[in-house]
Amino acid sequence: MSESRLEIWTAASLVAVSLLVAVPVVVDLFGDGTATTGPAWAWWICYLGYLALLGLIFLDNATVVRRPVIVLVPLALCAAGTVLLAARAGFTPILLVFVTACAATLGSRRLTAVYLVANTGVVALAAAIAGGSLPEVGLTALVYAALQTCSVWAVWSEQRERTARERLAVANTELRAATALLAESSRSTERLRIARELHDLVGHQLTALVLELEVASHHRGDAAADHVRRARGLARELLGDVRTAVGELRSRPPRLREALTEIVADLPRPRVHLSVADDLEPDEECAVTLIRCVQEVVTNAIRHSEAENLWLRVDRAGSGEITLRAEDDGRGAELLRIGNGLTGVRERVEQLGGRVSFESRSGFRLDATVPAP
Repeated sequence: MSESRLEIWTAASLVAVSLLVAVPVVVDLFGDGTATTGPAWAWWICYLGYLALLGLIFLDNATVVRRPVIVLVPLALCAAGTVLLAARAGFTPILLVFVTACAATLGSRRLTAVYLVANTGVVALAAAIAGGSLPEVGLTALVYAALQTCSVWAVWSEQRERTARERLAVANTELRAATALLAESSRSTERLRIARELHDLVGHQLTALVLELEVASHHRGDAAADHVRRARGLARELLGDVRTAVGELRSRPPRLREALTEIVADLPRPRVHLSVADDLEPDEECAVTLIRCVQEVVTNAIRHSEAENLWLRVDRAGSGEITLRAEDDGRGAELLRIGNGLTGVRERVEQLGGRVSFESRSGFRLDATVPAP
């Protein structure tokens, strides 16, 4: 199951349980109304406010993550009001367990501990309001404290696992990029070596053959001269073929599509949609720059964006320039802080005489243009 589906099922399960624990109270409100210890309208306000804030956490996670206290404080107050106003219902303290789990997800460990202690106190107070004896109050508080502790441990374990997966994905992306660059460098070096060998050995020998035939053509009769001229022509054609082959070996473009496909393959999140134009023939320096740009974009998407999808498109502009556009559907940021990675991308592109721009208001977007070789 993918991470996004798991998150959806988790959110649906929390909402479903939150609805189920309120069923006894709702049924009682339409009956004799003995479950609540306060006005029914106050309980409804607290309960519906809790559901609304819980939905906000799941639907607008980007805003909540930046300022979690703004949502967590009213969420805890609404849950506490729901529990205290329906102290005789029995199951509503489960809502406080969810509040502590949300605090563990969004807040710091110190904030989580504060919520755990406070919610345990609310449970104890609700048990006392319901008329429980001191041992019953203590046991109830202890049970719900244990449930909160288990939920916090589960949340923190999942966060550690997610962080480990992200680090592994980043390391894997960097390793594949380095492998692709190393392989291309090895191929370029080998092509250059073969080209030099062909030029130094075969090229020089054929040149000498042409000179020898040229001299021989001046010391033979007409019949021999014809054969010599034909041999000279063949030798010149062969020399031209060798020079053409040498030129092709020196200038053969790097396999950009294969390198980029290798970098983005098998990423768990985000899903990468790669498109590379068929007519692109970048030189080695341009290909290295594009590979490094893609590596940085993918790494940032894994670490920071929380995106589900990342679109990468390498194309040729109408003026012949090579363009790279990268865009994700992550949370974005009002203020983009350019770190060492993006600074390196800008320096690489500008070193080739190109230009690059970044946008982060609605997801992250990169537009880079480099001159065609």
